[in-house]
Amino acid sequence: MKLTLSALAAALALGACARAADPTPGKPVDTSFLKRFAETRRFMLGRPQNPKVAPDGKTVLFLRADADKPALKLFEFDVPTGQTKELLSPQAVLGSGDENLTPEEKARRERMRLSAGGFADFHFDAAGNNILLPLSGRLFVYDRAARKVTELKTGAGGAVVDPKWSPDGKKVAYVRGFDVYVIDLATNTETAVTAGGTVQKTHGLAEFVAQEEMGRFTGYWWSPDSKHIAYEEADHAGVETWFVADPFKPNAKPLEQFYPRPGKKNVAVRLGVVPVAGGETVWVRWDTKAHEYLAAVQWTGSAPLTLQVQDRKQQTLHLLTADPKTGQTRRLLEEKDAAWINLSPEGPKFNDALGGFVWLGADKEGDGEVQLRNTQGVLQDVLVPAKNRPEAVQGVYSSRADTFVLYAGGADPTQRHIYRHKTRSLNVNPGSEADEALTTEGGVHTAVFGKSGGPFVITSTTPQSMPRSVVFGRDGAKIAELPSVAAEPELKPNVTVEKVGDYWTAVVRPRAFDPKKKYPVVLDVYGGPRHLHVVRAMRNWLVPQWLADQGFVVVAVDNRGTPGRGREWERAVYQKFGTVPLDDQVKGLRLLCEKHPELDGDRVGIVGWSFGGYMAANGVLRRPDVFKAAVAGAPVTDWEDYDTHYTERYMGLLPAAQKAYDEASLLPLAKDLARPLLLVHGTADDNVYYRHSLKLSDALFRAGKNFDSLPLPGVTHMYTSDPVVTERLWGRAAVFFATHLGAPK
Repeated sequence: MKLTLSALAAALALGACARAADPTPGKPVDTSFLKRFAETRRFMLGRPQNPKVAPDGKTVLFLRADADKPALKLFEFDVPTGQTKELLSPQAVLGSGDENLTPEEKARRERMRLSAGGFADFHFDAAGNNILLPLSGRLFVYDRAARKVTELKTGAGGAVVDPKWSPDGKKVAYVRGFDVYVIDLATNTETAVTAGGTVQKTHGLAEFVAQEEMGRFTGYWWSPDSKHIAYEEADHAGVETWFVADPFKPNAKPLEQFYPRPGKKNVAVRLGVVPVAGGETVWVRWDTKAHEYLAAVQWTGSAPLTLQVQDRKQQTLHLLTADPKTGQTRRLLEEKDAAWINLSPEGPKFNDALGGFVWLGADKEGDGEVQLRNTQGVLQDVLVPAKNRPEAVQGVYSSRADTFVLYAGGADPTQRHIYRHKTRSLNVNPGSEADEALTTEGGVHTAVFGKSGGPFVITSTTPQSMPRSVVFGRDGAKIAELPSVAAEPELKPNVTVEKVGDYWTAVVRPRAFDPKKKYPVVLDVYGGPRHLHVVRAMRNWLVPQWLADQGFVVVAVDNRGTPGRGREWERAVYQKFGTVPLDDQVKGLRLLCEKHPELDGDRVGIVGWSFGGYMAANGVLRRPDVFKAAVAGAPVTDWEDYDTHYTERYMGLLPAAQKAYDEASLLPLAKDLARPLLLVHGTADDNVYYRHSLKLSDALFRAGKNFDSLPLPGVTHMYTSDPVVTERLWGRAAVFFATHLGAPK
């Protein structure tokens, strides 16, 4: 992504006549910072994670590792006293045994982007007296009063996945093998809730695209009265099976994965409701041919069973309520978009005082707004208008005549703030009132709220600080910060975030910056939809700062397609992956070179991972006049080989959209490679398969082009899980750019 000259002079500086620097081999670099960065998991080890407020609001529990060991322990923060103590460690629970993750749990953690071991999650029961802890494929319950851990007696035949308390706190459900089971805590006995699940037809598990693309990691839901369970049946019949082999272990059987690709068979999903005590499944009925994606399900409190379903183009979304006794559904609302609809994974927030539900929907222009709808789905009021750029509704709670809506968003896309909106209940005095900003410091903020809106925990990262988690009372008064034992990075990013022309940009200069010199430029790019790269958060700029310190100015640009700028800005990339994002990156780069004379527009490299890897390779192939070298990590090279839900959302359906796929593919461009390219890819990647880099490598080789390739044996899409790989990879990238771009002049 990332001389006061006229626009014409700037264009010439970046034009076809520009000459690349002579390829003088770059000197080895000092990677000691990268080593610390990797070993501390990006300096996140030792920081509080996943805070949850107990139902009574008196304590906050959170996970935290030691500063040098990636194993998460459970801690308790006492709200009245501000004191913190360790409750449990994985070692104490397992005794002398080591943690042993099954392939299924490893894949699930990959989808959730979890790299640390130990407790991946924990769950309060309804009263907050007991805590459910999954660990190493087993289940444990911690009695808070007795301070006692009990292992639940699950059966043989597969590790336990996705455990949940029943709402009454008397049972625990989970998936084992491919079926849903329940344990009665009074007797510690297990009962099967579903039967007949197989690897091809699973019960209670979210399919691959639901986890990877929809943000839905579960496939079953308790009824509010604890008597029924709604579960997903995912039938993979006819879906392609892909294999992930480990070239280091030719004797090991490849891992199998159902991987639906554009234009090919998708998983067939349906939703059933079954009594926990035993009985027949009632199947929920909707037009699955018209709306084949089950995007989200919700069944809580006094709210009805609701589900969100999408058509395959993802241009229509229906919010439905279902009768669990008959399976009949009723449509609450429909949303349409000529390009695609962004999912609202939080779902509808039903509230009795409001007489309906709060919904993050679209206004007439297609921009997101927070709406109040009645129980029939009819729009009653706009609580937060689109101009405030709401991106998530995090909770709704009532107090006497007032109801509060908690949401995240903000007009500046480089920041994320938390707001509390007060509205009068419909039966008192309908209408919106003022919003209260719960965060004001510049940066990126997330929040977790207690049962009645407080206490709450705000986790904040700013341009000057790593993430910090602070507990606040319901009135917004600060109580205390959750204690961290993390190592702090000794490197402080020298980053400037600013809007240049139409684009939000970041410029990272060396800490020993010399304004009299012209520096080679490295564009650090992502560029894909639904992701912001230019944000005011210190943690995002640590590696770019290290790279800049090696003799570059690192820049970033958020192109059209990124969120937070309105529908037209975001949807501009529809069926134009190969052109619009790259054109914007070049325009933003030129504007930066015009504004900052220290940027040498004749010597620009580009680096990125995943969609950013695609952008890096696309840049050096399509615009060699601009980009003189590229490091492309885990790039999608042919969009016909990526998954359905992501790709078809932005590219359309095959064969009708074949032209868009062809224009976005990197393979036809291989014959045009004229600049140095380093392809990097993990051979165990089950998201962007290694096949992508192999196909581009083959096309380049057959076209007689020289390029560099760096396979990472056994590494997945989350290369940062391996500290050595992180250190060596960025060290290699720095030397590569120094070799082909040269030093400051």
